[in-house]
Amino acid sequence: MRSNLISIFKRMWTAAPLATIVFVIALMATVVFSVRATVFWIKRPPASERALPVAAWMTPRYIARSWGVPPKVLAEAIKAPMPPPDGPMSLTELAQMRGVPVEQVIAEAEAAIAAIFAERGRPLPEQHVKPEVSE
Repeated sequence: MRSNLISIFKRMWTAAPLATIVFVIALMATVVFSVRATVFWIKRPPASERALPVAAWMTPRYIARSWGVPPKVLAEAIKAPMPPPDGPMSLTELAQMRGVPVEQVIAEAEAAIAAIFAERGRPLPEQHVKPEVSE
């Protein structure tokens, strides 16, 4: 097998040395990027860690992608303009535009996410369920 590969390489080299060099470089790049993609896929965080708790710095699109919910439904729930007037806007900017506290917008986003998960029959990841505060 090894001598067969060497003879093929020698034939390629004698027929077209420049093309052989380009082929070897392309083959090495393919191997490097395949290994890189495999490592990133293996080391990716679990879905529960990708769905971060909703925070004021997040944009509605980021929240929708992070939680796997339809962006249009989330935007309607938090009354975000579609498309945003000056590009992507955080929940803080959206709250200022609406004239409401950012906590209200966050609560609306969380309620929309919970409703979508309930509609799909899937529970929210445990680390993201807000604990009940009893006084």
